[in-house]
Amino acid sequence: MKPAAKDLKITDIRFADIDGLPKHMILLKIYTNSDIVGYGEVRDASSATYAMMVKGRLLGENPLNVEKLFHRIRQFGGHSRQGGGVSGIEIALWDIVGKYYGIPVYQLLGGQYRDRVRVYCDTDVDGKHTGHDMGRALKKRMEAGFTYLKMDLGIELLYDEPGTLNAPAGFLDDLKTYSMKAISHQSGSIDKSLMFGKNYEIFTVPHYATGIHITEKGLDYLENYVREVRREIGYEIPLAIDHLGHVAVEDAIRFARRLEKYNIAWMEDIAPWTMTEHLRKFAQNSCVPLGTGEDIYLAENFEPVLGAGVNLVHPDALTIGGLGEIKKLGILCEKYGAAIALHMAESPIGFMAAVHAAAALKNVLCVEFHSVDHPEWYDLITPSVKIENGFVSVPDAPGLGIESLNEDLIRKFHKKDCPAPWSDTSHWDGEWANDRIWS
Repeated sequence: MKPAAKDLKITDIRFADIDGLPKHMILLKIYTNSDIVGYGEVRDASSATYAMMVKGRLLGENPLNVEKLFHRIRQFGGHSRQGGGVSGIEIALWDIVGKYYGIPVYQLLGGQYRDRVRVYCDTDVDGKHTGHDMGRALKKRMEAGFTYLKMDLGIELLYDEPGTLNAPAGFLDDLKTYSMKAISHQSGSIDKSLMFGKNYEIFTVPHYATGIHITEKGLDYLENYVREVRREIGYEIPLAIDHLGHVAVEDAIRFARRLEKYNIAWMEDIAPWTMTEHLRKFAQNSCVPLGTGEDIYLAENFEPVLGAGVNLVHPDALTIGGLGEIKKLGILCEKYGAAIALHMAESPIGFMAAVHAAAALKNVLCVEFHSVDHPEWYDLITPSVKIENGFVSVPDAPGLGIESLNEDLIRKFHKKDCPAPWSDTSHWDGEWANDRIWS
């Protein structure tokens, strides 16, 4: 028996950590005093703690009051992974609302601009390789039907190429010793050891402070790599570039000028997003579009970035604060004339949330996809995710369109150093504080 809308209550919140498809993904369920369960997800490579800490503030509340509850907990979110808890909760609340009233989430966000969403396929190649190798990997994506591509292209390709990098003596050796796990994690989960000791010290040196510069020989090498890629895939299909590496913005500009003739869709995160003057310098001195935004919490914090001249933002629904914040960002992008391509490196729950957001945005290019090489990823939910000719159809089923989770796969890919899936979290039920932020 479904309770009246005014009587619906949140009764529990639980989590399941999985790993190997390919990222560490944190699924969540919000339980109610009915048979309705809302599905959400904390940002990849994050911690369930970011969501568990707000559980005591939500128990007994009506999950249909999404905006009210979001404003109750928004102060507990932050940039990057710290936004994962608030965002995952917000998405699960929308899922409950949709299931309760029998309508899809996109309808709750204002309706549908499109009934299918373009997916762009992120691609990397392990180890030392050439542009031809990357081009052939991208060509396979095209043969699978994808119509928008992104590749990783970073200075790690130059580490063993004499005369290509200029850096303080010994620092490149430190990068190779302590940061190679960070470079390799793009096709898997980030390693816990990166968050401690010397690893963390090297991992967190920002672009402007590394002292690394790319020589003309190094620029020649990287440009030739891109030339080889384009020879394999042609010039008609959009191609974005990510993970250049932590070099000064001036070097990113020099490289971007080399790339202008290769029709690059955008260069991503060439400087910390907080360094808006660095972003402005790049935007004013290059014709390659500039993208950033996956680590920004709340739509309002995109405005300085947009004002600096960023051409494209790529928010993550599991960092920005959820689907309501993406809708607000869409309005800002109309004001500044910036494109949106949704970042997504999560499970099918996060993916379907991004799909609903994309369906409800006036203008959106595409949604990112990291798991094309992991067939079991598609089956983590019922019905399974289906991507056809580079597009995913927007579901019309209630909520996110997810009928159930595949508990067998969740157990199979359970992250070994985390609690068993859906373990009791009642030790967080009594968590509270004086949360008022003014006196």
